[in-house]
Amino acid sequence: MPDAARGRWRDLVERRLPRAARPDWPVHRDHCFARILLDNTCGGPWRESVRAPAWANLSADQCAAAIGLGEAVLAGRADLDGLNRRSLALRGKLRKPESVMPPPDGLRDGDLVLRRWQAGDEAAFAALGADPEVMRHFPGLHDAAQSRAELRGFEHRFRVDGFGPWAVTLVGEGLVGLVGGARVMRVMPFPGGDRPGETVELCWRLARSAWGRGIATRAARLALGDLFGRCGVAAAVAFTAESNDPSRRVMERLGMSPDGGFAHPALPPGHPLAAHLLYRLTAASFESGRLGA
Repeated sequence: MPDAARGRWRDLVERRLPRAARPDWPVHRDHCFARILLDNTCGGPWRESVRAPAWANLSADQCAAAIGLGEAVLAGRADLDGLNRRSLALRGKLRKPESVMPPPDGLRDGDLVLRRWQAGDEAAFAALGADPEVMRHFPGLHDAAQSRAELRGFEHRFRVDGFGPWAVTLVGEGLVGLVGGARVMRVMPFPGGDRPGETVELCWRLARSAWGRGIATRAARLALGDLFGRCGVAAAVAFTAESNDPSRRVMERLGMSPDGGFAHPALPPGHPLAAHLLYRLTAASFESGRLGA
């Protein structure tokens, strides 16, 4: 992490947030602010993916995302109490709200099954993250440790939110990817993205063996039906690099509407993947599309 970013992080959690603390805030000490911002940035207890001390070992992107979340708290665009409760829930220290419907074991459409992640999925999932073709529209490949952390994050999401990325499996073929909804917990530069946690992103990633077979669209429809139905999510977004024509076509087949573009904050200016396209879909539009099909 650059020294300037490290200094901004320490100034935020050690000075600015404690000084701004209101009597009704759930925490007032620097280490508590750090816990809340880091857990929500990492998608789980931060020590699962970052060595202590965090200020010395955060990646540049993790640091930027955590600082953005803290700035949103100071600006009144992020609910510190809600972020604290989410942090505690991610750590298993808070009972899941009754409003969070428990997820089913899986969703099925013929030979296509979306299911929760299992211990035996680790190797196949790591192979996805290490495949240059699968990851060519991502900033880089994922090593085994990153893939393990990502899998833990998926299960944390199901436990806390009631939804998350599912394992995509095909009868007779096994695991071929992931698809599902995820709360966007970092500040994003598009309408509504300035309020972390309020936007739900539909995401997917498939092995090369599953490309060109309509599996992404079928799996995404299953996941959207669950998000809009059981979970009561009102709308979802999807975004991808401008160069990712296959994912853009999936968004259009799902009935999603284009809503402009933005520069992804996880990538530096001028990066070939920085320019992204944004698509949106409401629950009402999805349902009317299913009824008219």
